[in-house]
Amino acid sequence: MITERQKNILRLIIQEYTNTGTPVGSKKLMDDGIQSSSATIRNDMKALEEHGLLLKTHSSSGRIPSMDGYRYYVDHLLSPAEIERDELETIRHSLGKEFHEINDIIEQSAEILSDLTSYTAFSLGPEVKERRLTGFRIVPLNDRQIIAIIVTDKGNVESQVFAIPASVSSQDLEKMTQIINDKLVGQPLLTVYHRLRTEIPMILHRYFQTPDGMMNLFDAMLGHAFEEKVFVSGRMNLLDFGVQSDINQLKSVYSFMQNTDAITHLLTTDERTDTQIAIRIGSEIGNELLDNMSMITATYEVAGHGKGTIALLGPTSMPYSKMFGLVDVFRHELASKLGAYYRYLDE
Repeated sequence: MITERQKNILRLIIQEYTNTGTPVGSKKLMDDGIQSSSATIRNDMKALEEHGLLLKTHSSSGRIPSMDGYRYYVDHLLSPAEIERDELETIRHSLGKEFHEINDIIEQSAEILSDLTSYTAFSLGPEVKERRLTGFRIVPLNDRQIIAIIVTDKGNVESQVFAIPASVSSQDLEKMTQIINDKLVGQPLLTVYHRLRTEIPMILHRYFQTPDGMMNLFDAMLGHAFEEKVFVSGRMNLLDFGVQSDINQLKSVYSFMQNTDAITHLLTTDERTDTQIAIRIGSEIGNELLDNMSMITATYEVAGHGKGTIALLGPTSMPYSKMFGLVDVFRHELASKLGAYYRYLDE
């Protein structure tokens, strides 16, 4: 247990350190409103250090927060700051322009959040489980390449270039398109996924001499409809908070940032499922590459269309109060924009 005065000291030290990046001493705490003698404050700082909540630097008599200190602050002392009016106007203006796809809104949201914070931002759209496959086309590019175009309801379009094995003829592609449109278009994506693994292989065996090759092509083409679309903005901001001194770590972190599956897992795996905004600090993130960073993850819900996620990755010394308040407002603005877009599509 720590005293109320010690809690105030810890709170002020963390707020000052996250603003300035310099150790905080007793004189600064007195200036900030701790009404005790310098000696009493130093004793309280020593007690907080013994509790593992503060660290003493070698360069001064000041203290800086420990990882446990940040955790205690976030759990017990954090009070979200009110967002600045110009930040709110920036969010609404950036989300207020015309968009042609849901994914455009999701991608833009990551860019806005990164620009506002100078951190790395992530945005994951609403869940795709209830969407339906509403269109499928194949457009030949040449003898060995095609573009597959997959359309799902609610404005999601996927297209990708595929190389076609020599054993697959143009007639095979026409038959594939016919099968998908006859058997799968109009079905929920979850049903499509299930039928790809049950009914479709049997159909392919009836129609094709090389059914395994066609099955792989089916999987490659339609698999995109099931991918969670996570967008990342501000990857290079990592240079500013913690990895610039180790080029190997920087390479590893940047490589990790290119891995969509790994990032999706990072954003959707969190023990703090009872809260809409979670803050993970250091090793709590679950990846040793990010042990000197903190991540704020927030969920939002669009009625009838599932939940999405936004997140910020920054230094452990981020101003938590400001970032918490900003993320909280941002998730509501994003949910409102997506809700309006879905209503427009429904109309």
